[in-house]
Amino acid sequence: MIALATTGRILRQLRHDRRTVALLLVVPALLLTLLYFMYEDTPHTFDRIALIMLGIFPFTIMFLVTSIAMLRERTSGTLERLLTTPLRKTDLLFGYGLAFSLAAVVQGAVATGVAYGLLGLDTSASAGLILLIAVVDAVLGVAIGLLCSAFARTEFQAVQFLPVVVVPQILLCGLFVPRSQMAGWLQAISDVLPLTYAVDALGSAGATMWRDVTIVAGAAVVALILAAATLRRRTP
Repeated sequence: MIALATTGRILRQLRHDRRTVALLLVVPALLLTLLYFMYEDTPHTFDRIALIMLGIFPFTIMFLVTSIAMLRERTSGTLERLLTTPLRKTDLLFGYGLAFSLAAVVQGAVATGVAYGLLGLDTSASAGLILLIAVVDAVLGVAIGLLCSAFARTEFQAVQFLPVVVVPQILLCGLFVPRSQMAGWLQAISDVLPLTYAVDALGSAGATMWRDVTIVAGAAVVALILAAATLRRRTP
């Protein structure tokens, strides 16, 4: 019940933050629309890139929003006050994870609806499976965002983790160059990055897809456990 109360509080804060709502719901749809017009003459290229972006956008946006939101909890003293109550660290992190997971479902539904309904995205997997993978990617972004927020003292420092943690995963996930064509040492790095398996899940089917989804979900759980271990009451 305590974790659910935290979830409700976070969702109420999100509802009143119009800029964050726009970032979560509007920006991915606009970027997908931009991709559509960029590759209007090559629909197969659009299908490939847009499909991958349906996994990358939730991961990136949730990482950014979650890391900054948790940092604000610490710098404002809210976290310190909350942890003097019966609220445990695990309750707090579960509440955050659940709140942003619900937001991710809405975000994924909007982006997937725009991609398939308005932009004519054509994929071998069903839209429902793609939505599921997008939500799991978003949860991974939430978990890693919570973990990285523990090592930042300001919002600017939280944003600095984006090129350090997120961008390398985007570069090595196979979006720009197939992983089979990368140098061996780059492939080795790519093999340990969770976003790689998220992208693989989007492009695969059957048992391989569920294996990749399981790996991504497992990485999210590990990140949440590490976040609980490193969570500090306030930023010094």
